[in-house]
Amino acid sequence: MRATPAGPLFAVLVVLLVVVAGCEPIAVAPSPTAGIVGGQPATLWPRPANTLDLAVAAGLQPDVREHVANHVHAHLDVFVDGQPIVVPAGIGINIDDPEVHHFDSPIGYGGIRECAAPCISPLHTHAESGILHTESEEATPNTLGEFFDEWGVALSRTCVGELCAKPVAVYLNGVATTDDPRSIELADHREIAIVIGTPPAVIPATADFSRD
Repeated sequence: MRATPAGPLFAVLVVLLVVVAGCEPIAVAPSPTAGIVGGQPATLWPRPANTLDLAVAAGLQPDVREHVANHVHAHLDVFVDGQPIVVPAGIGINIDDPEVHHFDSPIGYGGIRECAAPCISPLHTHAESGILHTESEEATPNTLGEFFDEWGVALSRTCVGELCAKPVAVYLNGVATTDDPRSIELADHREIAIVIGTPPAVIPATADFSRD
């Protein structure tokens, strides 16, 4: 049987390990598909039932089908005190329209051929992957502010939703930015991380766009 370390020496080693671990800087790494970095994502702001009305209020024009002339995908991660927050599926989509197909594993909405009435915004989410889809006829860039408006969640330099007492930090491809988050362009394959309160151990620098 292997001998165990002496009591005092073992205690010193444990303390040293704890101190070293506590000094680790925030790492930058790729984001998993659903932004799972600090644990299982939590639903803080669910998809609003009136998401198409909110899209119109944001200046977006829903249509009866998707257009792919301008096809752009950005990725959004949101963290509150290190906990990843779900970016819901179906934002900017009328999921009750009979032409909108529902998928259970993973949760998603799409497969639209043509609806009888406008059913999808040019800016939307199909699944809970954090991928923000811009699919439009013209190459007009969308912004993060427009997305949060159709999500029904307030966004500013100091507040996200009702969370205004905690510091808010924004990262683009893993690099901190002081830009107004509402004006951030949803450029193709751009990774956006909004960090509220205590940051996670890892700030995402990129995302999985393999199924976009």
